[in-house]
Amino acid sequence: MYNVVEIQKILPHRYPFLLVDRITDLQPGESIEGYKNVSISEPVFQGHFPDHPIYPGVMIIEGMAQAGGVLAFKSMDDNSQEAIQNKVVYFMSIDKAKFRAPVTPGDRLVYRLQVLKNKGPVWFLDGKAYVDEKLVAEAQLKAMIVDK
Repeated sequence: MYNVVEIQKILPHRYPFLLVDRITDLQPGESIEGYKNVSISEPVFQGHFPDHPIYPGVMIIEGMAQAGGVLAFKSMDDNSQEAIQNKVVYFMSIDKAKFRAPVTPGDRLVYRLQVLKNKGPVWFLDGKAYVDEKLVAEAQLKAMIVDK
């Protein structure tokens, strides 16, 4: 649906902090699914941990939030390139975060987010992350779209 080049037209994030490789499903105002291919060549593995690489939980949550940002931007009434370029998504809260299993190099980390509530620029999202259909992390995210 959206490849990484198209995602970069929506999100301001860039390497090494763009954590969504592709969006595979998007239902504006409702849900999104996307993924990140976790590779050993990512800088985070130089220190987390050199002889036992584990993808950090905070990076999983950030990837979820970035997918949620795509959902929020593409759900705006005016989701033109010009409108999106003048906005940014800010995290307001992360609740009920749980990490169920480690994510390691070679995994495809699939993000699935559902809109719990949307009030104007504020979005409440239920996020889940999977590897091979196994739940590896979950959290409820609250974010707001603001002018840059």
